[in-house]
Order: sequence, then C-alpha cells, then structure tokens
Amino acid sequence: MDEKLLRAYEEEAGAQHYDGLTGLYNHGLFQVMLGHEVRRSDRSGRPFTLAILDVDWFAEFNEQHGYAVGDRVLKEISRLIMANIRQTDIACRFSSDLFAILLVDSDGVGAKLPLERLRNAIAQTGNSWLTASIGVACYPDDVGGPAEGRGPAAIITKAYEALQLAKSMGKNQLHHHTVHEDATHAAKGRILVVDDNALNRKLIQALLTSQHYEVTTADGGEAALKLAREINFDLVLLDVMMPGMDGYEVCRRLKDSDRTRMVPVILVTAYHDMEAKIQGIEAGADDFIAKPPNKTELLARTKSLISVKRLNQNLTSIENVLFSLANAVEAKDSYTQGHVERVANLAVELGRRLRLTNEEQQALRYGGILHDIGKIGMPNAVINKPGPLDEIEWKIMQAHPDVGYKICLPLKQTLGAALDVIRHHHEKLDGSGYPDGIAGAEISMVARIMAVADIYDALVTDRPYRKGMSREKALNILHEEVGHGKLDASVVGVLEILLTGPKDTVAAHPAADVGERRRTSA
Repeated sequence: MDEKLLRAYEEEAGAQHYDGLTGLYNHGLFQVMLGHEVRRSDRSGRPFTLAILDVDWFAEFNEQHGYAVGDRVLKEISRLIMANIRQTDIACRFSSDLFAILLVDSDGVGAKLPLERLRNAIAQTGNSWLTASIGVACYPDDVGGPAEGRGPAAIITKAYEALQLAKSMGKNQLHHHTVHEDATHAAKGRILVVDDNALNRKLIQALLTSQHYEVTTADGGEAALKLAREINFDLVLLDVMMPGMDGYEVCRRLKDSDRTRMVPVILVTAYHDMEAKIQGIEAGADDFIAKPPNKTELLARTKSLISVKRLNQNLTSIENVLFSLANAVEAKDSYTQGHVERVANLAVELGRRLRLTNEEQQALRYGGILHDIGKIGMPNAVINKPGPLDEIEWKIMQAHPDVGYKICLPLKQTLGAALDVIRHHHEKLDGSGYPDGIAGAEISMVARIMAVADIYDALVTDRPYRKGMSREKALNILHEEVGHGKLDASVVGVLEILLTGPKDTVAAHPAADVGERRRTSA
C-alpha cells in the first residue's frame, strides 16, 4: 500500500484508515484506493478486479446469537480474506457484513481462483450455517464504454449486481459480471438466404451484409436443409417458388426438426393472395414479404424476428439451467430423491380432477419441479439434520420459497402461475404459513394444491429426522390440518379419493384449507 496515500487520507479525514473491529481498511480509504486503481488502469491499460463479499444469513445469525458473537464472525471472515489474497491485494470492510477486495493487476479469470478458495474456506470453518456470496467485476473489461463513463461508481455497480445474482442463485455462490451478454446482443445475427436465382441472392446478401449481418446463401431446398443442420442460423429468408423442393416444403421440414424449429422463417413470395399465405402459415412460416423486397421492410422484419428468436433461446437456456438446479437440490439430500417428480405428478393429477385449466396444470408441473429450488444454497447440515431445527436453522429453511421465487423470476413470462406455486407452497389458509403470511383467498388454488401434494409426499417418505408413515396416517394428519383451518379441504378430499377411491372421480373446488408440521413443512 502507498504510504503517502495512507497519510494523505488520515490528514484529510482526521481519522484512522482502518476498521476498528476487523483491522481491514475502512470504507473511506477504500473509495480513495478504488479511484487510484481506476486512474492507474485507465493510464496503463492494466486490469484489476473488484469483489464484493456478503456473509449469508448474517442478520438471522445476529438475531439468534447476539451481536458480540456476530462480531467474532466478522473478525474470522476478515482473517480468512487476508489469508487467501496476495499482499498486493487490498481488502476493506465495505459496510456491516459486506467486504470489498481489490485484486490488483488481475483480470476476472485470474481472480477466480483465490476468490473461490476464499469462499470454500469460509464454508469449511466448522460453522454449518456460515457461507458467503461473492460478486465479481473486472475493470475495464466488464464496465465497457468510454473511459469518461467508467469510473469507480460503475465498477462498484457491476460488482454489486453480480453479488445480487450470486445471492439469487441460492447464496454460497461466486458470480462474475461480464459484458459478454451485451456483446452477444450487439452481434447482428447469422442469416440463411435461399433462392434459386443468383441475382436475387446477391442483392439480398449485399443489403444484409451492409448492416453487419453474417449471410450464407443456398440455391435450393436440399442445400438449405443441409446448411441448417450444420450451422445455427438466427433467421432463414426463403424463396417460395424454387425447382424441386419449393419453399413451403423447406419451411415445413425446418419446423419439423428439433434442431431448427425455433429458427424464424420469412417466406419471400411474388404471390399476394390469401391462399398462398394460408399455405405458408400451415408450413410454419413466421412472416411473409413480397418480392422484390422493400429494403426498409426487410430490415425491420429481420431485426424483429432475430430479437424474438434470441429471447426465446435465452429463456430456453434459463429453463434448462433451472431444471438442472432443481436436480442439484435433490442431489444434496438422498432422502428426497424423486420428490419433485412425484410432487409434480401428484399436483397435476389433483389439478386435473379439480378441473383446473391446461395453463394451471402446466403451472403445477413447472411449480412442482421447481418448488424447492430455493434450497440450492442452504447448508447441507440444515437440510440433512437428523433432529429438530433450531431457530436460526428454521429461519434459513423458511427463506427457501422466497429465494426460489427470485431465482425463477427472470422466467416470469414463461412460468406464469408456477411462480406463485414456488413462492406460496408453504402458505396456510389461516395466515400461519411463510414467507408472506397470506391467508384465505389470497392463496391461489395452484399453491393450495402444491401445499397438499408436497406435505403428503413428505409424510409418506423417509426423512433424516423420521421414517415415512403409512398412507392412512398421512391422510389423517392432512384432515387434522383441514380442521385447524390450514389446508384446503376440497384438495385433501380429492387426494383421498385419488388414493383410495375410483380412478376417474372428478371434483369441483370450493375452498377450505390445511397445513402441516414445522419439520414436515420444510
């Protein structure tokens, strides 16, 4: 550390440069040093990395154990930070349980190793609840833009955004913010132009390449299908009238293939009659444009369809990640393997018998698979504890619907009512549930169904704290909870019919309600 910088700070601030509790640099000096690193990087082009670390569950820990014990934890975190970074790196207490680390002359890749080492060291302290989430951003690469728009505030914002993403993924995570996504969206896209007329292909190719699109051409249907199998296109511009295989058939085959189904197709046609458009719609075309194409119209439709395609592609990728995370939650607890699939199947069947709409049944399917995804960052010691949970462990457990909701929120348009299932599957009709304590009509039917399905499966399967019970005993407990005004009586009634009565009995759904015990509800 530059001694002149320290002395200058102390003289100007009239105070020490370190935090009295942790011994790390204080927030004021950190801001000075961050500004110094930004200016140095702007002059030399050498990068540095900022990491912001947050102690998970710290507020709950303080409430349970008191601030004196909490302060000891912060001192231990500080010790671990200093033990896992280089002497040239800079660590400070940013605020309360937030710490900031400047890794000098280090890009995001180089910073990942010591930061992951630090995160693992915190998780292995012997305190089963103690973990940390870390947000990382590299200067200048992850800030982007001209130098006058970068500055200390920009890098702090990026690191803090990364921290929030790390926490939303279930805590005990390290997330590196990059501008890769921005760069991806800045790329115009890859387009396949299909036309048997060479002049038409060249004209459209020239127009699109002038707008920075990457263009590949094909002179017929067979060649187009072969290219589409080999290259991931963002759009296909397809002439209708071609010898051999016409554009309608090419479009139909593209839409019938799992690999190319999501690629938008614009049919370019000289036909303007309704019958031709209907034939194109039946083949799966996404849009039409008249031949010869108008430049402005072609560029506008191209841009729009590529944007839609990329949005759908991103949502599909996020869905796959979320379902993988749901499987990872089950892998943490051998007792619950198969739980989400069983609960999802049971909830959908209950929804069918209660005459819910197809959309609501789909919400039960997605919600069933994802309802416990918020447990991804919970300590294994809490999930697999063989005895009752203490107060702090119970608060950690109660946070999982909220955490899961936040993890899945980016897929709001796709998940719809499944988000309500994820957030409210532990709510009770009498208001005694969590995380929001809502009651009665505030709780949707899909959330009520999920609550019953989740509780029933928890009761009849083995858990670390007890053996699974019989179907009859589980149903008795559910009926008791109906009597206490916690679970929906109509849902429990249909469940009993499903398990013991005629297979195709269908019920209507007035609303009563039910609940379950503290350990079972987890």
